Amino acid sequence: MTPKRGALLAAILGSTVVSIDASVVNIALPHITDDLGGGLAGQQWVANAYLLTLASLILIAGSLSDLFGERRVFVAGVAGFGAFSLLCALAPSIEVLVAARALQGVSGALLTPASLAIIVSVFPPDERGAAIGSWTAWSGIGFVLGPLIGGQIVDVASWRWVFWINLPLVLITLAVAAQYVPRGGRVAGDAPRRPIDATGAALAALGLAGVSFALIEQPVLGASDPAVWVPLAGGVAALVAFVAVEATSDHPMLPLRLFRRRNFSVANAETLAMYGGMAITGFFLPLFLQQEAGWSALEAGATVLVPTITMFLLSRRFGALADRYGPRWLMAIGPLLIAAGFLLLTRVDATATFVADVLPAMVVYALGLAVTVAPLTATVLADADETDAGIASAINNAIARTAGLLATAAVGALLASTWQVKLDDIVARQRLSGPAAAAVQSARDRALTRVTPGPAVPPAERARIEVAVARAGAQTFHVAAAVGAAMLTVAGVLGGALLRNPRRRTEAECCPGGALVGASEELARAA
Repeated sequence: MTPKRGALLAAILGSTVVSIDASVVNIALPHITDDLGGGLAGQQWVANAYLLTLASLILIAGSLSDLFGERRVFVAGVAGFGAFSLLCALAPSIEVLVAARALQGVSGALLTPASLAIIVSVFPPDERGAAIGSWTAWSGIGFVLGPLIGGQIVDVASWRWVFWINLPLVLITLAVAAQYVPRGGRVAGDAPRRPIDATGAALAALGLAGVSFALIEQPVLGASDPAVWVPLAGGVAALVAFVAVEATSDHPMLPLRLFRRRNFSVANAETLAMYGGMAITGFFLPLFLQQEAGWSALEAGATVLVPTITMFLLSRRFGALADRYGPRWLMAIGPLLIAAGFLLLTRVDATATFVADVLPAMVVYALGLAVTVAPLTATVLADADETDAGIASAINNAIARTAGLLATAAVGALLASTWQVKLDDIVARQRLSGPAAAAVQSARDRALTRVTPGPAVPPAERARIEVAVARAGAQTFHVAAAVGAAMLTVAGVLGGALLRNPRRRTEAECCPGGALVGASEELARAA
């Protein structure tokens, strides 16, 4: 194997570990909370702890590569991801698992940008497009295979093996990197090209953590509890301070000057609405299908095949159309198609089947995703100068992750409240006996879960409870789908009403994965 191909293999393996893990954990969440407890709040934290640190730190990863060298940062990210995957697999409690997931996010923030930096440093400009295309494609394949592999593992073994499977890939990646990734970094005495904005990163992390904590814990503790409103106020204050620091810093991790450009601001606002809406359904659909509809983890994981395969088959084609005719109307139509797919999910209930109920929604959703992703990323890059392409792509990537973090936290609070209201209504209307009412009330803090009345509940009453709770679960999930549809509608309106076709030619055909995989061929050429 040539040194260049070996370095590319290391970058692909490293990013594939992250993409598999990112798509598989949501499938395992019902089994995780069955084992460790925590209810819906625990499930949200397992997913969001990773997104919190990833979104907060990904913007400074390039500075770390400049300072320490791509190889060191990449190896640190891969090794850390493996070590914290081991901690996830061995976690004795939901709290330890959440902490380990947050540390995984730190490693992921190092790993993905560093893998791209390795490709840029190893391949000459005329070869980078093909190399980054291979990197993007394999990241997409990992995203596809993750839920299938994970679903099968969860069904036949344990959720812990979802994290164990990372370890062989990590060891292979480290071995390949040690042999083929060249050493690099700052020459002694040189100043780093991009100083590390540690203050900005800390404020972003504290702000997002405070707001997320308040949103996730509010349904359990209540809005008036100091443990809710104090972190919320502190989080908002930290985010305000973050903006102030970035506005006055000589070397900000988030250059606010880029947001003076119309298309850059609008496209990132559309990213916030679009990826937030998609995260809502991506998080709650697997939970509902497993916990309410009784699907296996493999069956729930298979639902992601339709949108993912469709995107990677068609995204480049729609990117070519955006390059030829401009991305504006594709960025309006695509989110509206995704919204239509979400609205079709409001037909899904506890008796749902894949072909009749879920597949039509996934097909429409998939088409909208393929229409939108490449033009959206290319528009962000086209409205930035070529020297800003790297930070522009990183900002778009961070906004996509932040959108998922905040949307699942906020909608989780809404769904938890909706679930509790529905259960209280069941108790009030059904005139249940003491044991039956107690069985329903015990599920108030475990949204979107099945209620199994004990043997003390008469069979006739037990059947009524199961039907009523299944209906409440479906109605609660329908709220999530409707909110997701509303956010995607906002994204489509932003695209159609406020975007202008870029002055500089887009390279949408070279951005097939967009923020889903974290980079584009245009970014590779510009880096």
